[in-house]
Amino acid sequence: MKPATAAILLAIAAGLCWGIGEVFTRQVLHSKEIGPFAALLVRTLVALPLIALAYLAAAHSGLLSSEIPGWRVNLSTANWLRLLLGSGLLAAALALVFFYAALSLGQVSVVKPIAFAVAPVTAVFLGALLLGEPLTTRKLIAIACIAVGIVLMAAPSKARVEAPVAAEEGR
Repeated sequence: MKPATAAILLAIAAGLCWGIGEVFTRQVLHSKEIGPFAALLVRTLVALPLIALAYLAAAHSGLLSSEIPGWRVNLSTANWLRLLLGSGLLAAALALVFFYAALSLGQVSVVKPIAFAVAPVTAVFLGALLLGEPLTTRKLIAIACIAVGIVLMAAPSKARVEAPVAAEEGR
């Protein structure tokens, strides 16, 4: 399988996992039995050992040649800062804190698409600005479509579907 095809399939799998997982997370948060930060702590404690196992499997299987067995990581100071601040602080910690707080207050059908629409727009512009990736007409059209989607998703609806009253549910 070509790397580009594998990347797309893995991205689809990630999206499916996030979509399903966040619906469950929203159900738990809206039960008011746990707060967003405690739920995020549980998520992290469950994820960390699985991520460690995935790292070990990749490093020792040879599937991902970029994974180095053991902790013989030889990163420059600049790359350590990028990894710690960008991936660790921003993407893993702050983004999830903001996301779980939003999810505890709003609908998953609104919060999730907005969060996951802002991310690619940001990545496209920063990829062009910082990494020299091409900012093509096609990408700009896609960003415009995403922006319209964000506005449609966030705008309050004039016609709301009311939930049935508990007394009416028994009829």
